[in-house]
Amino acid sequence: MKLIDKYNVAVPRYTSYPTLPYWENRVSQEQWKQSVKETFLKTNDADGISIYIHLPFCDSLCTYCACNTRITVNHGVEEPYINALLKEWSLYLDLFKEVPRIRELHLGGGTPTFFSASNLKKLISGLLTNAAVCDDAEFSFEGHPNNTSKEHLKTLYDLGFRRVSFGVQDLDEKVQLAINRIQPLENVQKVVAMAREIGYTSINFDLVYGLPFQEQAKLLKTIQSVIELKPERIAFYSYAHVPWLKPGQRKFTERDLPDGVQKRMLYESGLNLFKAAGYHDVGMDHFALASDSLYKAFQNKTLHRNFMGYTSNYTELMIGLGASSISDTWDAFAQNIKEVEAYTAAVNKNTFPIFKGHCLSNEDKIVRKHILNLMCQYQTTWEKDSYNFSVLQEGVLRCIPLEEDGLLNLIPGHLYVTEAGKSFLRNICLCFDKRYWQTIPKEGVFSKVA
Repeated sequence: MKLIDKYNVAVPRYTSYPTLPYWENRVSQEQWKQSVKETFLKTNDADGISIYIHLPFCDSLCTYCACNTRITVNHGVEEPYINALLKEWSLYLDLFKEVPRIRELHLGGGTPTFFSASNLKKLISGLLTNAAVCDDAEFSFEGHPNNTSKEHLKTLYDLGFRRVSFGVQDLDEKVQLAINRIQPLENVQKVVAMAREIGYTSINFDLVYGLPFQEQAKLLKTIQSVIELKPERIAFYSYAHVPWLKPGQRKFTERDLPDGVQKRMLYESGLNLFKAAGYHDVGMDHFALASDSLYKAFQNKTLHRNFMGYTSNYTELMIGLGASSISDTWDAFAQNIKEVEAYTAAVNKNTFPIFKGHCLSNEDKIVRKHILNLMCQYQTTWEKDSYNFSVLQEGVLRCIPLEEDGLLNLIPGHLYVTEAGKSFLRNICLCFDKRYWQTIPKEGVFSKVA
């Protein structure tokens, strides 16, 4: 537990490098369009593209949530927002010189199943009208166990969706009350049974440890109930307490949360149960059965990580549609305007609704490569790099204390994460994060490791 005290610091989650606080915001409309065009031409035939669609609406606020959401019970917002999404997609289609090949499509939120099945059909059908779908494409969506209907599941299945992720978080009533997420186990069981009956081949559950009033025995009961339903994947996330960013989290205080040591015990206990049930750890926070494509990608060293999280599909071009969505051309990042009304207004003016971006330097790309390797393979090598090694040498020097603590092994040109080090993967990646070390952020930018 001494290591937990030592390494329980605020660290990025590394869904990108550079991480968002270090973006230099120097991406004009013309630069962005040119970057999209170039990457599309290079990669569409071979790899295709990924699309993430952000559907921000929820009918109630889950107070643990740090996502960009809009709380409303007015379903009249659905159609105008879908029209804006399809309008934004048309802006990208105008840049492409050939039909885009979609390898991955994910609906996130918010609550995608806030939208009616008919409106989701309108959205996906409109998106696919001028696109082709790769043979091995993966379509997935996030569903709320309380409102995902059989019609939702069947409609999206008929459109090509085979993966669904359900936010379970915790099944304990006291925890659910604190985070305003009341969903009995029966609701989860029912929606999983419907998905299996329809033909979904990969079901994921999101669980969160470190929530207010969480106790080890009760969390283990949740995990045991989850394992009985045998989802192909489980994401076991650390709760990020950032009330300065998400005021809804002020419903409870840090006194209501497990401390660093207690939180680590929650994680370790869950980890042991997952492994005993046949789940393999894949990267950070994720567990998968051997039959699932995520684990197969990890075994084949083709696992990838982007703004959607871990994926078995590698594409250099990821288009993010919707308010707050982030796109990646491999040479540049761009984030959309976060407010729904401002996002819609920008799209309706035929402009890309980006408000923040970053063009990657050569050094950024070198660091990103090694952080991705660590995040996806628990190892990296730089012996064949043709780049100036100064940024790597600095990173290796920062790794030495972690090696002394048994978190990694260094040999010339190689770094291997140990079994103990897997729990501190973010700390290891931090060693190579040059932009972080050049300007260490003030407190309150990132969540803590534990």
